[in-house]
Amino acid sequence: MRRLVLAALLVATGCSAAPGTGAPRTAAPTRSPSPPLTSSADAVPQAPVSASATSSAAPSAPAHVVVVMEENKGADQVLSGTGAPYIQSLGRAGAVLTGYDAITHPSEPNYLALFSGSTQGVASDACPLTFAGANLGSSLRASGRSFAGYSESLPAAGSTVCSSGSGYARKHSPWVDFTDLPASVNQPFSAFPSDYSALPTVAFVIPNLQHDMHDGTIAEGDAWLRRNLGGYANWAGTHDSLLLVLFDESDAGADNRVAAVVYGAGVRPGRYPARVNHYSTLRWIEDLFGLPRLANSASAPPFPDIRP
Repeated sequence: MRRLVLAALLVATGCSAAPGTGAPRTAAPTRSPSPPLTSSADAVPQAPVSASATSSAAPSAPAHVVVVMEENKGADQVLSGTGAPYIQSLGRAGAVLTGYDAITHPSEPNYLALFSGSTQGVASDACPLTFAGANLGSSLRASGRSFAGYSESLPAAGSTVCSSGSGYARKHSPWVDFTDLPASVNQPFSAFPSDYSALPTVAFVIPNLQHDMHDGTIAEGDAWLRRNLGGYANWAGTHDSLLLVLFDESDAGADNRVAAVVYGAGVRPGRYPARVNHYSTLRWIEDLFGLPRLANSASAPPFPDIRP
């Protein structure tokens, strides 16, 4: 009888213990976050969570901004059809600025406008050129941030050559022309870090003439972008960073409308028809980091509310 009573008490105690009493429970193991995809074949863009969905406060400046410049294609050539599936996938998950215009023709003054807020009076693709004025790189450095330009087929870091047999063109790398920037900001694309957290605050990426759609096809340029920046794009969406894919100009037609896609953390996916241009992009980057507005960026139409 005593054995029966004791067994009953043990069963009752084990089954009716209140939460928090008795033997402690073992917590489920915490899974480490998956590593960022670095294989562009796997880097399918997903719409990042908007900053407004996670916080009522305005987001801080992004950790990193990477601007990729492509060449000589109109918006319709890139944003429709089958030639640029990767850029189109970035657009579906990010912001497409459907009212984006280049500044002029030919290429070089557009790069100067984006980088310094002025074409610097240039109306050709002349090289070499030298300027002493302020620019995005010097503004970032003066604020304690960092800048670098990564150009595919640049013969060596700091090189000032106008071109190379492999497709490098200095006219597409405006930071080389400004005397207030050290040679160290001018890097070959081979120096683009695989550890994306080691990137400078703002980086420009310039594919060579075969891969920027100038000499090669839209499909070749799109594949290069996916292969070389797909990992960064995938990482940026979860690491407070941004990717901008821009075109310097359309293919010399009267309509200088070009494709412009912004992808990354906090970006509100959608198509935005506001009329903006390269000066607007410079203004937007300056405003993200609280930098002074340079030259024509001060009066440029602002970007729409793509990242509140």
